[in-house]
Amino acid sequence: MTAHVRTRFAPSPTGYLHIGGARTALFSWAYARHHKGDFVLRIEDTDVARSTPEAVQAILDGMAWLGLDADEGPFYQMQRMDRYKEVIGQMLAAGTAYHCYTSPEELDQLREAQRARGEKPRYDGRWRPAPGKVLPPVPEGVKPVVRFCNPVDGVVAWDDLVKGRIEIANAELDDLIIARPDGTPTYNFCVVVDDWDMGITQVIRGDDHVNNTPRQINILQALGAQVPQYAHLSMILGDDGTKLSKRHGAVSVMQYDDEGYLPEAVINYLARLSWSHGDDEIFTREQFVEWFDLDHITPSAAQFNTEKLNWLNAHYLKQADNNRLASDVANRLARRGVDPEAGPALEGVVALYKDRAANLNELADAAELFCVDVHPAPELIGQHLTETARAALASLRTRLESVAWEKAALSQAIKDTMAEHGLKMPQVAIPLRVAVLGIAQTPAIDAVLEVLGRERVLARLGRHC
Repeated sequence: MTAHVRTRFAPSPTGYLHIGGARTALFSWAYARHHKGDFVLRIEDTDVARSTPEAVQAILDGMAWLGLDADEGPFYQMQRMDRYKEVIGQMLAAGTAYHCYTSPEELDQLREAQRARGEKPRYDGRWRPAPGKVLPPVPEGVKPVVRFCNPVDGVVAWDDLVKGRIEIANAELDDLIIARPDGTPTYNFCVVVDDWDMGITQVIRGDDHVNNTPRQINILQALGAQVPQYAHLSMILGDDGTKLSKRHGAVSVMQYDDEGYLPEAVINYLARLSWSHGDDEIFTREQFVEWFDLDHITPSAAQFNTEKLNWLNAHYLKQADNNRLASDVANRLARRGVDPEAGPALEGVVALYKDRAANLNELADAAELFCVDVHPAPELIGQHLTETARAALASLRTRLESVAWEKAALSQAIKDTMAEHGLKMPQVAIPLRVAVLGIAQTPAIDAVLEVLGRERVLARLGRHC
C-alpha cells in the first residue's frame, strides 16, 4: 500500500449489531490492522426517528465484546450537521447542487406518467439550471430540497476490490436529493463528506450499498475529493440457503454472548464467511490479522452454518484458560440466582466439564449442580436407587469418611464397594451419580467426587442411604 490505510465501520443505530454488520466491522478492522493503518468507528444516526441510544450502546457493546477496538471515534453524524450544511452551501455556490421546488405530489404524477410510458421512474431535472434554460417560477411557501447535479453523460466506474470492475451509465442516475426541505442532509451525502473529511482510503461494506456507490463517487469527484477504494462484501445466507433471518443467526451479536459463545470463536467463524486462507479453519486473531487481505474474499454469497460455529466454540472452550472460564461461569450462575461460592472452586468444575461442553451455558448448567442442593427426579430414584444400590452406597459412604480425597483413593473405594456387594461398575457408579449430582451421566465419577469435596459428597449420600 502506498497511502496510509484508513478504514471505517459506520453502522446505523436503528437496530442491534448483527452478524452481517459484525463481519463488515471485522474485515474493516483487520484490513487496517494488517496494513498498520487506522480503523474509524462512525455512528450514522441521522435517522432520528429510528435511531436510539439503546441501539448505539448495543453496537458499542458488541464491538467491545468482539475486541474490535477503534483508533478513532465513535463519531456521530448528528454532531456534524454544521459541516454538512457548510459543504452544501459550497456546492450551491459552485453550481454542483441546486434548489428543487418539485412537490411530492408532482413527483408522484411524474413517475406515474413515466411508468405508463414504460420508462424508468426518475426525476426529470425540471429545476436543474442549464445555460439558456428558463426555470419555473419559484412557488410561494414551498421549502425546496437540494439536489446534486449528477453528470449527464459518460459512466461512473470503479474497480471493486471484491466484485471487480463495475460501470454504471450516468444516464441511469437522476439528480440525488442531498438535503431535505428542513435542511437536514441525506444519508448518501453525509457518508461522502464523512469519508472525505476522515480520509478513508478503503470502504469495506455490504453489497447492499453497491447502488449507492456511483452516486457517492460522483459527489466526491464534484467536491474534488479523493475517491476511496470500495470493497462490497456478499450477503450472508442462512443454513437453508435463504436470506439470513433471526431464526438462523441474524440476531444481536450480544445474543451470542448470552448463548454462551466465546468471542474468539465468533471472530474465527465470521472470518471464514467469504474469506479463506488455504484450508485453515482454526486460527488466532493474530494469525487472521497477519493473513487477511481482500484478494481471497469470494464475491458469492456466504452461508451461515450453526453447526460449524458450535464446533468452533467447543474447540475454543477446550483451549480456554480455566480461571477465565470459571469467572464467566460464576457470572452466569449469579445471574440465575445461584451463589457460585456455595460449591467447590469453579476452576476444578470447568476443568472437569469443558471438554464435553458446547458452550458456556452448558458449563454453567454443570457447575450449578455442584453449588445447589440437588433433588433427583422421582423416576431416576425409582430406576437407580434400589435397595441393593442404597446398601452399596451406605458402605461406600463409610469408606469415604476416612479415605484420602484424591482420585486414585476414591476410585479404589468404589472398587472395594463393588467387590463387597458383588456388583459391577455401572451398578454402583450410576446410583452414585444420581445421589450426588441428581443425574445419571457425568464425567468419571472419581473425578466428580474429588472436585465436589468430601463434605458435600457425604451430605448428599446421607440423604439416600
